[in-house]
Amino acid sequence: QVQLVESGGGLVQFGGSLRLSCAASGSIFSINVMGWYRQAAGKERDLVARITSTNSTYYTGSVKGRFTISRDDAKKTVYLQMNSLKPEDTAIYYCYADVSTITAQTTSFRYWGQGTQVTVSS
Repeated sequence: QVQLVESGGGLVQFGGSLRLSCAASGSIFSINVMGWYRQAAGKERDLVARITSTNSTYYTGSVKGRFTISRDDAKKTVYLQMNSLKPEDTAIYYCYADVSTITAQTTSFRYWGQGTQVTVSS
């Protein structure tokens, strides 16, 4: 089994910064894509950023230039550095990882973190 544990959310003022972390553990053979989604109250869950095993990155338009995604494969951890935060960034942030397990090395399954609340006050 695979677990993803998030940390780093909280309350921050407009223009502030937060760094989210998401650590994967369990019977992991390899991790391909890791990333972050967010879900604001009453809205759908949307992709924020993702990073591949070759460090290719994607950002949704509203966070480009403000957020930076990175990963540490030795620690099986993905990070989301969020700068210049705005009230519209307020949401629950969920990390995910596309994992091949030791017992199923040729297939990939998406695992999710439990979510961490980010609140930006104006």
